[in-house]
Amino acid sequence: MSISLLLEMASSAEPDRTAVVSDDLRLTTGELSTLADGGAGVVAASGAQHVAYVGTGGAMLPLLLFSSARAAIPVTPLNYRLSAEGLRALLDRLPDPLVVVDDEYRGAVGDGYRTIGSEAFLEAARAAEPVAEFADPDAVAVVLFTSGTTSKPKAVELTHNNLTSYITGTVEFASAEPGDAALICVPPYHIAGVSAALSNLYSGRKMVYLRHFDAEAWVRLVAEEGVTAATVVPTMLDRIVTVLEKGNTTLPTLRTLAYGGSKVPLPLVRKALSLLPDVGFVNAYGLTETSSTIAVLTPDDHRAALGAADEAALRRLGSVGQPVPGIEVEIRAEDGTVLGAGEPGELFVRGEQVSGRYTDIGSVLDEQGWFPTRDVAYLDAEGYLFIGGRSDDTIIRGGENIAPAEIEDVLVEHPHVRDCAVVGADDPEWGQIIVAVVVPHPDTDPDPEGLRAHVRSQLRGSRTPDRVVFRDELPTNATGKVLRRELVNELNATSKEPA
Repeated sequence: MSISLLLEMASSAEPDRTAVVSDDLRLTTGELSTLADGGAGVVAASGAQHVAYVGTGGAMLPLLLFSSARAAIPVTPLNYRLSAEGLRALLDRLPDPLVVVDDEYRGAVGDGYRTIGSEAFLEAARAAEPVAEFADPDAVAVVLFTSGTTSKPKAVELTHNNLTSYITGTVEFASAEPGDAALICVPPYHIAGVSAALSNLYSGRKMVYLRHFDAEAWVRLVAEEGVTAATVVPTMLDRIVTVLEKGNTTLPTLRTLAYGGSKVPLPLVRKALSLLPDVGFVNAYGLTETSSTIAVLTPDDHRAALGAADEAALRRLGSVGQPVPGIEVEIRAEDGTVLGAGEPGELFVRGEQVSGRYTDIGSVLDEQGWFPTRDVAYLDAEGYLFIGGRSDDTIIRGGENIAPAEIEDVLVEHPHVRDCAVVGADDPEWGQIIVAVVVPHPDTDPDPEGLRAHVRSQLRGSRTPDRVVFRDELPTNATGKVLRRELVNELNATSKEPA
């Protein structure tokens, strides 16, 4: 099934329903479909083999997704925050691309590419001879580059079948109420941005885009557009909570708030739940290679865990829930043995939505179709999935493997700690030492020894941080993932400076 069919179904069912709100632009499903046909004509006339997009998204993301699909070639939204050199390095890896670019990033793209401005593409799509092909379901629809924080970014290939399997397996067609609206502020180059465009269109929600995140603007848009659902990353949730607290603000239309992208500190989750008691919270976990979400902690799960009496049920508030329909999961030891409940190992996933294929590398699925996520995880006795971080983040101190998440979960519960990241810094004696990088709560001055004692009181002594350092904020990417490699490089550079 081509992703083109998702738009065709939506426009056939309700052509006059508002599909997209992006700044001053409003498009119905019928108008979006007509524009996508014209956009496909622009793409086909260019002779390009690939479409690349450099910009902040909004209406351009769904338009380019469906224009490229109807021209039967792949599309790649690129990280507009990259340097000019980094951006061009990725463009050079795409075969003969047509580059659609927002005006503010035209200089970064530079010369040497077949380029058209976003506004010019929109105008050309209105006038072009329409094209409407249905791509082979097994053809590549979207290529997304991984963040590449520790290595060269990989180009993940997602087929039409991968994406539509996820959408049709997790979303009921036209299931939204007439007034439902989704506020989208995740970046277009992230899988969450792609899946938000597809899933909200398919369900029938109006998509309201906030291209540059600002917590006050987010709260204002919820009220102005009657937003009923939204998805945020941890840093966004933190700032939204701050705005709500300061203004004693409520969000009466909001019914569902999903968060994901990286681990959210439990104190922040509990505070958000208390501020928005009538909102259903959803924790969504997924990867680029899996076409978005593979596990969900539902609103009912949140409420049950928050009010639980026994420790196991209470702990589930820190889980990512249970696998979505069509997804199988296994936890494996290093030797490939499938582990039981409570035993941590590497998470493997399998399902139609799972790609596991990279340009120039090929498929990394095993013979049975399982994808190695490289995430450390475990399942509890009821099948709830707990993510402990990337296997690459494991600290090896004196030959002992230490998961940073174990220490972070304890540290962040200290009343003076707003956020934290635990990393391994080079050490000549131990190989690595444990360093806790802490963001204190405003108007607090936590004592490093007090924080170390807090950890030591709850974990084995070998888990106690060797050092505690303080920062005003943690370095993160656009989806809230902490850039641990950046912290490690800073710590290692500092340790080598002359006294």
